[in-house]
Amino acid sequence: METYIFDAVRTPRGKGNAKKGALKDVKPMHLLSQLYHALEERNGLDSKAIGALILGCVGQFGDQGSNIAKISSVYHGWDDAINGMTVNTFCSSALTAIGLAHAQVVSGMSDLVVAGGIEMLSRVPMFADKGAWFLDPDVMENTHFTHMGVSADLIASQEGFTREELDAYAVQSHQRAAHATKNGHFSASLIPVVGEKGNKILTHDECIRPHSTIEGMKTLPPIFEQFVSPSIRQKIKERYPSVQQLNHVHHLGNSPQMADGASILLLGSLEKGRSLGLTPRAKIKAFDSTACEPIVMLLGGQLSVQNAVRKAGLKMEDIDLHNFAEAFSATCLKYQRDLNVSSDKFNVNGCTMTMGHAQGASGAMITTTLLDEMERRKVKYGVAGISGGAGLGAAIVIELINA
Repeated sequence: METYIFDAVRTPRGKGNAKKGALKDVKPMHLLSQLYHALEERNGLDSKAIGALILGCVGQFGDQGSNIAKISSVYHGWDDAINGMTVNTFCSSALTAIGLAHAQVVSGMSDLVVAGGIEMLSRVPMFADKGAWFLDPDVMENTHFTHMGVSADLIASQEGFTREELDAYAVQSHQRAAHATKNGHFSASLIPVVGEKGNKILTHDECIRPHSTIEGMKTLPPIFEQFVSPSIRQKIKERYPSVQQLNHVHHLGNSPQMADGASILLLGSLEKGRSLGLTPRAKIKAFDSTACEPIVMLLGGQLSVQNAVRKAGLKMEDIDLHNFAEAFSATCLKYQRDLNVSSDKFNVNGCTMTMGHAQGASGAMITTTLLDEMERRKVKYGVAGISGGAGLGAAIVIELINA
């Protein structure tokens, strides 16, 4: 049994800012309902055909709590028999949800699954769930809790990346995202967000800064040194003795932007799709989830990409496009160098640093935009990968139908 992707939709990403974000007044339930409606309209979909709904969400608190997958399904009016599951593997949550959906289809548990993720950081801020990992001193010490920005600075220090190189990557990513937006590269899957009165609230990704320049980046001060505790500094020295000095080179311009947004995919068996009159767009060749050492943290996604490509029976040079979540510039430069991936195959339309990182949704966002670009270019293989907190990572390899 193989898993096919029949459709993929997403909202624009709004700034994850409680005062300024365009989506700050939109309820998560309302946002998801619009995507569910889009799947119905685009595919003539009857919810009675759906076996399960699996969503990633990191901040499972407040109006994102109480198993938002199942409750949003009921809220929208979908069939009561749909099994709803909400998962949290930090920033890799939505890709984990897709992987679980893939497993259900392959195993025969479900013939048709909706999977993806949501995060509204303007409404449920990062760390709002008050987890022990980042609040309990004993747990923090014994799990080596490290701020993600410190991990990025550690990677940059290990690899010898300069501030100039990191800034140049960030500017390029903003320019690519702006170019893709202007030329309609995201139009196939982008569903504008409307208000309760039918007024359009957001039609484009709000976080992109099209006028970013190297000169502008130079004015931004590094911000993560303040998060290096004496304990973590000592642990870095013990675990990474080759790092003589921890260089703080990441700032607001070359770090991921917190965002609001949601994205879902319609997945299932070919037989089920045919019975419903659905046309497959791609199939999943392989999925992987893994983890790395928790202090360096942000390498899990790269490891998962390597594993997924191998599981697919492919070599890295077989992959036509790479959509790799931009957990700071350093991880992107390391990925390209380690895996020998040219710039013309890597994040060609920008990614989470520039378009916005809606944590629990980002894995589905990057899979959706990868599929769109593969169809636009008519290429055969693509990979999407993402790193998450505590070293987690996930990746998916997809093959375009009729490439």
